[in-house]
Amino acid sequence: MPLDPSLLVLISLAGGAKHGHAMMLDIERISGTRPGPGTLYGAIGRLESNGLIEPLPVEARRRPYRLTAAGESVLSERLAQLRAAVEIGLRRATSNQ
Repeated sequence: MPLDPSLLVLISLAGGAKHGHAMMLDIERISGTRPGPGTLYGAIGRLESNGLIEPLPVEARRRPYRLTAAGESVLSERLAQLRAAVEIGLRRATSNQ
């Protein structure tokens, strides 16, 4: 089951500011799947409009993005929720064996 593209963008940007193509490659390394441009830029647009990421000045025709303080907070919350779900799932999966 693929992870939410917005979450993957936040995770990628937690490692430092990146432009779209660099995020695409990083997300592929993280998740094993490469998001298409529409998926990636759709997620970037939603995250930016929600104030979770912000664009930086253009560098060599590429626009990098970085996490905002709100984005860091949301990422931490979402990862904590996922961790709790994974821990419960693993306990249940191993108790049934």
